[in-house]
Amino acid sequence: MKATATTQAIHRFVPVASEPHWPELMNQIGSEVGDPLWRALERVNTLAATGKIDRVGLRQLREDIERARRAGMLAQRLARLARGEITPSVERVALTQAMRDLLVQRGRDIAVRGIELQQSMRPAEVVVDPTLLHALLQAIIDWALEQAPGHIDVRIDRRDWSPNAFLTCQFAWPAPDLEDSLSLPERPRAPELDNLSWRLMQQIAWCMHLKIGRVDDPDGSQLTVEFPQTVDDDLHALTPDDLDLGFGVSMNSKPLAGTHVLILSARRDLRADIREAVRHMGMLLDFVNTVDEAERFCLEAVPHALIYESALTSQGFDRLRHSLTQALPDTVFIEITQEGTVFQLSRDSEHHQATLGRDVVLESLPSALIFELARAP
Repeated sequence: MKATATTQAIHRFVPVASEPHWPELMNQIGSEVGDPLWRALERVNTLAATGKIDRVGLRQLREDIERARRAGMLAQRLARLARGEITPSVERVALTQAMRDLLVQRGRDIAVRGIELQQSMRPAEVVVDPTLLHALLQAIIDWALEQAPGHIDVRIDRRDWSPNAFLTCQFAWPAPDLEDSLSLPERPRAPELDNLSWRLMQQIAWCMHLKIGRVDDPDGSQLTVEFPQTVDDDLHALTPDDLDLGFGVSMNSKPLAGTHVLILSARRDLRADIREAVRHMGMLLDFVNTVDEAERFCLEAVPHALIYESALTSQGFDRLRHSLTQALPDTVFIEITQEGTVFQLSRDSEHHQATLGRDVVLESLPSALIFELARAP
Protein backbone atom coordinates (compact mmCIF):
# COMPACT_ATOMS: atom_id res chain seq x y z
CA MET A 1 0.00 0.00 0.00
CA LYS A 2 1.55 3.34 -1.03
CA ALA A 3 0.43 6.80 -1.93
CA THR A 4 1.04 7.95 -5.49
CA ALA A 5 1.83 11.44 -6.72
CA THR A 6 -1.86 12.11 -7.28
CA THR A 7 -3.24 10.45 -4.17
CA GLN A 8 -2.18 11.59 -0.73
CA ALA A 9 -2.23 9.19 2.19
CA ILE A 10 -3.92 10.24 5.39
CA HIS A 11 -1.79 9.60 8.48
CA ARG A 12 -3.46 9.26 11.87
CA PHE A 13 -0.89 8.65 14.58
CA VAL A 14 -1.97 10.76 17.54
CA PRO A 15 -1.99 10.09 21.27
CA VAL A 16 -5.08 8.00 21.92
CA ALA A 17 -5.61 9.72 25.27
CA SER A 18 -6.87 12.78 23.39
CA GLU A 19 -9.46 10.97 21.31
CA PRO A 20 -12.20 10.10 20.83
CA HIS A 21 -13.88 12.81 22.84
CA TRP A 22 -16.59 11.22 24.92
CA PRO A 23 -19.44 13.49 23.73
CA GLU A 24 -18.59 12.60 20.13
CA LEU A 25 -18.38 8.94 21.07
CA MET A 26 -21.79 9.00 22.77
CA ASN A 27 -23.26 10.52 19.62
CA GLN A 28 -21.61 7.82 17.51
CA ILE A 29 -22.97 5.06 19.77
CA GLY A 30 -26.46 6.48 19.40
CA SER A 31 -26.06 6.55 15.64
CA GLU A 32 -24.65 3.03 15.25
CA VAL A 33 -27.34 1.58 17.50
CA GLY A 34 -30.22 3.78 16.41
CA ASP A 35 -29.82 3.78 12.62
CA PRO A 36 -30.12 0.00 12.09
CA LEU A 37 -32.92 -0.20 14.66
CA TRP A 38 -34.80 2.52 12.78
CA ARG A 39 -34.42 0.56 9.53
CA ALA A 40 -35.53 -2.61 11.30
CA LEU A 41 -38.59 -0.84 12.72
CA GLU A 42 -39.53 0.37 9.24
CA ARG A 43 -39.39 -3.22 7.97
CA VAL A 44 -41.46 -4.44 10.90
CA ASN A 45 -44.05 -1.72 10.25
CA THR A 46 -44.23 -2.77 6.60
CA LEU A 47 -44.63 -6.39 7.66
CA ALA A 48 -47.41 -5.45 10.09
CA ALA A 49 -49.23 -3.47 7.40
CA THR A 50 -48.90 -6.00 4.56
CA GLY A 51 -48.43 -9.27 6.39
CA LYS A 52 -45.65 -10.10 3.93
CA ILE A 53 -41.87 -10.07 3.87
CA ASP A 54 -39.62 -11.61 1.23
CA ARG A 55 -36.34 -13.43 1.78
CA VAL A 56 -34.27 -10.34 1.01
CA GLY A 57 -36.26 -8.22 3.43
CA LEU A 58 -36.02 -10.86 6.15
CA ARG A 59 -32.24 -11.11 5.69
CA GLN A 60 -31.92 -7.32 5.83
CA LEU A 61 -34.07 -7.21 8.97
CA ARG A 62 -31.86 -9.75 10.69
CA GLU A 63 -28.69 -7.93 9.59
CA ASP A 64 -29.98 -4.62 10.95
CA ILE A 65 -30.87 -6.18 14.31
CA GLU A 66 -27.50 -7.94 14.47
CA ARG A 67 -25.71 -4.69 13.61
CA ALA A 68 -27.50 -2.87 16.42
CA ARG A 69 -26.79 -5.74 18.84
CA ARG A 70 -23.09 -5.65 18.07
CA ALA A 71 -22.96 -1.87 18.46
CA GLY A 72 -24.63 -2.26 21.85
CA MET A 73 -22.04 -4.84 22.93
CA LEU A 74 -19.21 -2.56 21.87
CA ALA A 75 -20.82 0.31 23.77
CA GLN A 76 -20.92 -1.83 26.91
CA ARG A 77 -17.21 -2.62 26.61
CA LEU A 78 -16.40 1.04 26.09
CA ALA A 79 -18.47 1.89 29.16
CA ARG A 80 -16.42 -0.53 31.28
CA LEU A 81 -13.24 1.22 30.20
CA ALA A 82 -14.75 4.64 30.85
CA ARG A 83 -15.89 3.66 34.36
CA GLY A 84 -12.42 2.40 35.23
CA GLU A 85 -13.70 -1.08 36.11
CA ILE A 86 -10.54 -2.70 34.73
CA THR A 87 -7.50 -2.72 37.02
CA PRO A 88 -4.53 -3.63 34.81
CA SER A 89 -1.72 -5.91 35.96
CA VAL A 90 1.66 -6.20 34.28
CA GLU A 91 2.98 -9.49 32.98
CA ARG A 92 5.46 -10.72 30.41
CA VAL A 93 3.36 -12.00 27.50
CA ALA A 94 4.33 -13.67 24.23
CA LEU A 95 2.67 -11.28 21.80
CA THR A 96 3.31 -13.39 18.71
CA GLN A 97 1.91 -16.56 20.26
CA ALA A 98 -1.14 -14.67 21.54
CA MET A 99 -1.90 -13.39 18.04
CA ARG A 100 -1.36 -16.80 16.44
CA ASP A 101 -3.67 -18.47 18.96
CA LEU A 102 -6.35 -15.86 18.31
CA LEU A 103 -6.12 -16.26 14.54
CA VAL A 104 -6.60 -20.02 14.97
CA GLN A 105 -9.57 -19.38 17.26
CA ARG A 106 -11.10 -16.99 14.70
CA GLY A 107 -10.23 -19.23 11.76
CA ARG A 108 -13.80 -20.25 10.99
CA ASP A 109 -15.03 -16.67 11.02
CA ILE A 110 -12.20 -15.62 8.70
CA ALA A 111 -12.92 -18.51 6.31
CA VAL A 112 -16.69 -17.90 6.23
CA ARG A 113 -16.07 -14.32 5.13
CA GLY A 114 -13.77 -15.51 2.34
CA ILE A 115 -10.80 -13.59 3.74
CA GLU A 116 -7.29 -14.57 2.67
CA LEU A 117 -4.98 -14.15 5.65
CA GLN A 118 -1.24 -13.60 5.32
CA GLN A 119 1.00 -13.71 8.41
CA SER A 120 4.59 -12.64 8.98
CA MET A 121 5.31 -12.52 12.69
CA ARG A 122 8.69 -12.46 14.41
CA PRO A 123 8.81 -13.71 18.00
CA ALA A 124 8.21 -10.86 20.44
CA GLU A 125 7.45 -10.61 24.14
CA VAL A 126 5.86 -7.55 25.67
CA VAL A 127 5.02 -6.37 29.18
CA VAL A 128 1.27 -5.71 29.29
CA ASP A 129 -1.94 -6.72 30.98
CA PRO A 130 -2.79 -10.08 29.31
CA THR A 131 -6.56 -9.58 29.56
CA LEU A 132 -6.41 -6.18 27.88
CA LEU A 133 -4.01 -7.52 25.25
CA HIS A 134 -6.46 -10.27 24.32
CA ALA A 135 -9.28 -7.72 24.14
CA LEU A 136 -7.15 -5.46 21.94
CA LEU A 137 -6.22 -8.26 19.53
CA GLN A 138 -9.88 -9.33 19.33
CA ALA A 139 -10.91 -5.75 18.53
CA ILE A 140 -8.25 -5.51 15.81
CA ILE A 141 -9.48 -8.68 14.12
CA ASP A 142 -13.11 -7.56 14.43
CA TRP A 143 -12.33 -4.19 12.86
CA ALA A 144 -10.27 -5.71 10.04
CA LEU A 145 -12.95 -8.28 9.19
CA GLU A 146 -15.56 -5.52 9.03
CA GLN A 147 -13.43 -3.53 6.57
CA ALA A 148 -11.26 -5.86 4.49
CA PRO A 149 -12.77 -6.90 1.16
CA GLY A 150 -10.74 -10.09 0.74
CA HIS A 151 -7.18 -9.99 2.09
CA ILE A 152 -5.60 -9.15 5.45
CA ASP A 153 -1.87 -8.95 6.14
CA VAL A 154 -0.85 -9.27 9.81
CA ARG A 155 2.74 -8.62 10.84
CA ILE A 156 4.73 -8.43 14.07
CA ASP A 157 8.19 -6.96 13.65
CA ARG A 158 10.79 -4.59 15.04
CA ARG A 159 12.08 -1.53 13.24
CA ASP A 160 15.75 -0.68 12.70
CA TRP A 161 15.28 2.58 14.55
CA SER A 162 13.36 1.21 17.54
CA PRO A 163 13.67 -1.71 19.99
CA ASN A 164 9.90 -1.84 20.34
CA ALA A 165 7.63 -4.47 18.82
CA PHE A 166 5.19 -3.24 16.17
CA LEU A 167 1.95 -4.99 15.24
CA THR A 168 0.55 -4.02 11.86
CA CYS A 169 -2.69 -5.03 10.18
CA GLN A 170 -3.02 -4.01 6.55
CA PHE A 171 -5.62 -4.53 3.85
CA ALA A 172 -6.19 -3.12 0.37
CA TRP A 173 -9.35 -1.76 -1.17
CA PRO A 174 -10.68 -3.50 -4.30
CA ALA A 175 -9.54 -1.91 -7.54
CA PRO A 176 -12.18 0.54 -8.82
CA ASP A 177 -13.83 0.23 -12.21
CA LEU A 178 -11.97 2.20 -14.83
CA GLU A 179 -14.97 4.41 -15.51
CA ASP A 180 -15.25 5.29 -11.82
CA SER A 181 -11.53 5.81 -11.18
CA LEU A 182 -11.67 9.56 -11.77
CA SER A 183 -14.30 9.99 -9.05
CA LEU A 184 -12.50 7.84 -6.45
CA PRO A 185 -12.57 9.80 -3.17
CA GLU A 186 -9.33 10.54 -1.34
CA ARG A 187 -10.41 8.58 1.73
CA PRO A 188 -12.66 5.60 0.91
CA ARG A 189 -15.16 4.36 3.47
CA ALA A 190 -14.03 6.86 6.10
CA PRO A 191 -17.17 6.62 8.30
CA GLU A 192 -16.84 2.83 8.53
CA LEU A 193 -13.13 3.02 9.33
CA ASP A 194 -13.87 5.18 12.38
CA ASN A 195 -16.61 2.90 13.70
CA LEU A 196 -17.07 1.64 17.27
CA SER A 197 -14.61 -1.21 16.74
CA TRP A 198 -11.96 1.39 15.97
CA ARG A 199 -13.00 3.47 19.00
CA LEU A 200 -12.74 0.38 21.21
CA MET A 201 -9.20 -0.27 19.96
CA GLN A 202 -8.25 3.30 20.80
CA GLN A 203 -9.61 3.10 24.32
CA ILE A 204 -7.98 -0.26 25.09
CA ALA A 205 -4.66 0.97 23.73
CA TRP A 206 -4.93 4.07 25.93
CA CYS A 207 -5.53 1.90 29.00
CA MET A 208 -2.43 -0.15 28.10
CA HIS A 209 -0.23 2.93 27.44
CA LEU A 210 0.33 1.81 23.84
CA LYS A 211 0.72 3.91 20.70
CA ILE A 212 -1.88 3.25 18.00
CA GLY A 213 -2.04 4.80 14.57
CA ARG A 214 -3.55 4.35 11.14
CA VAL A 215 -2.64 5.30 7.58
CA ASP A 216 -5.48 5.54 5.04
CA ASP A 217 -5.05 6.11 1.34
CA PRO A 218 -7.04 5.23 -1.77
CA ASP A 219 -5.25 1.89 -1.98
CA GLY A 220 -6.12 0.68 1.51
CA SER A 221 -5.49 1.09 5.22
CA GLN A 222 -2.76 0.08 7.63
CA LEU A 223 -3.16 -0.09 11.41
CA THR A 224 -0.03 0.08 13.58
CA VAL A 225 0.28 -0.63 17.31
CA GLU A 226 3.60 0.05 19.03
CA PHE A 227 4.50 -1.69 22.30
CA PRO A 228 6.87 0.55 24.29
CA GLN A 229 7.47 -2.14 26.92
CA THR A 230 9.01 -4.79 24.65
CA VAL A 231 11.22 -7.41 26.30
CA ASP A 232 14.79 -7.40 24.98
CA ASP A 233 16.28 -10.77 24.11
CA ASP A 234 18.86 -10.31 26.88
CA LEU A 235 16.31 -9.34 29.54
CA HIS A 236 15.95 -12.09 32.17
CA ALA A 237 14.08 -10.38 34.97
CA LEU A 238 11.59 -7.56 35.44
CA THR A 239 11.21 -5.30 38.41
CA PRO A 240 8.64 -2.60 39.14
CA ASP A 241 11.37 0.02 38.59
CA ASP A 242 11.76 -1.20 35.00
CA LEU A 243 8.09 -0.58 34.21
CA ASP A 244 6.76 2.95 34.26
CA LEU A 245 3.14 2.14 33.46
CA GLY A 246 1.44 3.62 36.48
CA PHE A 247 0.46 0.31 38.06
CA GLY A 248 2.24 -2.55 39.78
CA VAL A 249 3.64 -5.85 38.61
CA SER A 250 1.53 -8.94 39.14
CA MET A 251 3.34 -11.89 37.63
CA ASN A 252 1.03 -14.86 37.08
CA SER A 253 -1.53 -13.37 39.46
CA LYS A 254 -4.25 -14.22 36.96
CA PRO A 255 -3.66 -17.79 35.74
CA LEU A 256 -6.47 -17.62 33.17
CA ALA A 257 -5.93 -14.02 32.08
CA GLY A 258 -7.07 -13.51 28.49
CA THR A 259 -9.25 -16.64 28.46
CA HIS A 260 -12.53 -16.00 26.66
CA VAL A 261 -15.62 -17.41 28.41
CA LEU A 262 -19.17 -17.28 27.08
CA ILE A 263 -21.99 -17.51 29.64
CA LEU A 264 -25.31 -18.85 28.41
CA SER A 265 -27.95 -17.97 30.98
CA ALA A 266 -31.24 -16.11 31.08
CA ARG A 267 -31.19 -15.76 34.88
CA ARG A 268 -29.92 -12.43 36.10
CA ASP A 269 -28.99 -13.76 39.56
CA LEU A 270 -26.91 -16.59 38.08
CA ARG A 271 -25.12 -14.24 35.69
CA ALA A 272 -24.27 -11.94 38.59
CA ASP A 273 -22.88 -14.83 40.66
CA ILE A 274 -20.76 -16.10 37.76
CA ARG A 275 -19.37 -12.61 37.18
CA GLU A 276 -18.53 -12.26 40.88
CA ALA A 277 -16.98 -15.74 41.11
CA VAL A 278 -14.45 -15.13 38.33
CA ARG A 279 -13.99 -11.38 38.81
CA HIS A 280 -10.41 -11.78 40.07
CA MET A 281 -9.29 -14.17 37.30
CA GLY A 282 -8.76 -11.67 34.48
CA MET A 283 -10.94 -13.50 31.96
CA LEU A 284 -12.96 -11.99 29.13
CA LEU A 285 -16.67 -12.59 29.72
CA ASP A 286 -19.59 -12.35 27.31
CA PHE A 287 -23.21 -13.10 28.16
CA VAL A 288 -26.08 -14.38 26.01
CA ASN A 289 -29.65 -15.25 26.98
CA THR A 290 -30.57 -17.98 24.51
CA VAL A 291 -29.02 -20.77 22.47
CA ASP A 292 -29.81 -18.87 19.26
CA GLU A 293 -27.88 -15.86 20.55
CA ALA A 294 -24.99 -18.15 21.49
CA GLU A 295 -24.91 -19.65 17.99
CA ARG A 296 -24.80 -16.21 16.38
CA PHE A 297 -22.11 -15.07 18.80
CA CYS A 298 -19.93 -18.11 18.11
CA LEU A 299 -20.01 -17.44 14.38
CA GLU A 300 -17.76 -14.47 15.15
CA ALA A 301 -15.58 -15.95 17.91
CA VAL A 302 -15.21 -19.41 19.44
CA PRO A 303 -14.80 -19.13 23.23
CA HIS A 304 -12.35 -21.20 25.25
CA ALA A 305 -15.14 -22.17 27.66
CA LEU A 306 -18.94 -22.18 27.70
CA ILE A 307 -20.77 -21.93 31.03
CA TYR A 308 -24.46 -22.72 30.67
CA GLU A 309 -27.49 -23.37 32.83
CA SER A 310 -28.95 -26.85 32.51
CA ALA A 311 -32.47 -25.53 31.82
CA LEU A 312 -31.31 -24.33 28.39
CA THR A 313 -30.11 -27.71 27.09
CA SER A 314 -31.98 -28.81 23.99
CA GLN A 315 -31.42 -30.12 20.49
CA GLY A 316 -30.32 -26.62 19.53
CA PHE A 317 -27.77 -26.68 22.35
CA ASP A 318 -26.49 -30.05 21.15
CA ARG A 319 -25.90 -28.52 17.70
CA LEU A 320 -24.08 -25.61 19.31
CA ARG A 321 -21.90 -27.95 21.33
CA HIS A 322 -21.04 -30.03 18.26
CA SER A 323 -20.20 -26.89 16.29
CA LEU A 324 -17.91 -25.58 19.03
CA THR A 325 -16.03 -28.85 19.46
CA GLN A 326 -15.57 -29.07 15.70
CA ALA A 327 -14.06 -25.59 15.62
CA LEU A 328 -12.07 -25.94 18.86
CA PRO A 329 -11.87 -29.54 20.13
CA ASP A 330 -10.63 -28.44 23.58
CA THR A 331 -13.60 -26.20 24.32
CA VAL A 332 -14.53 -26.49 28.00
CA PHE A 333 -18.19 -26.89 29.00
CA ILE A 334 -19.45 -26.21 32.51
CA GLU A 335 -23.09 -26.95 33.28
CA ILE A 336 -24.84 -25.18 36.16
CA THR A 337 -27.77 -27.14 37.58
CA GLN A 338 -30.87 -25.31 38.80
CA GLU A 339 -30.07 -26.11 42.44
CA GLY A 340 -27.88 -28.31 44.63
CA THR A 341 -24.24 -28.65 45.69
CA VAL A 342 -22.93 -31.13 43.10
CA PHE A 343 -19.31 -30.55 42.03
CA GLN A 344 -18.27 -32.98 39.28
CA LEU A 345 -15.22 -32.52 37.07
CA SER A 346 -14.35 -34.29 33.82
CA ARG A 347 -12.91 -37.78 34.20
CA ASP A 348 -10.51 -37.79 31.26
CA SER A 349 -8.46 -35.38 29.19
CA GLU A 350 -10.61 -35.75 26.07
CA HIS A 351 -13.94 -34.53 27.43
CA HIS A 352 -13.83 -31.17 29.15
CA GLN A 353 -17.23 -31.23 30.85
CA ALA A 354 -17.90 -30.21 34.45
CA THR A 355 -21.15 -29.90 36.40
CA LEU A 356 -21.76 -27.53 39.30
CA GLY A 357 -24.76 -27.11 41.55
CA ARG A 358 -26.32 -23.67 41.63
CA ASP A 359 -25.55 -23.37 45.35
CA VAL A 360 -21.75 -23.72 44.96
CA VAL A 361 -21.11 -21.44 41.98
CA LEU A 362 -19.42 -18.69 43.97
CA GLU A 363 -16.92 -20.95 45.72
CA SER A 364 -16.38 -23.73 43.16
CA LEU A 365 -16.56 -22.18 39.68
CA PRO A 366 -12.97 -20.79 39.71
CA SER A 367 -11.55 -24.20 40.64
CA ALA A 368 -13.59 -25.92 37.92
CA LEU A 369 -12.38 -23.49 35.26
CA ILE A 370 -8.73 -23.78 36.29
CA PHE A 371 -8.93 -27.60 36.35
CA GLU A 372 -10.73 -28.02 33.01
CA LEU A 373 -8.76 -25.40 31.09
CA ALA A 374 -5.45 -26.69 32.46
CA ARG A 375 -6.24 -30.14 31.04
CA ALA A 376 -6.70 -28.74 27.55
CA PRO A 377 -3.45 -28.94 25.53
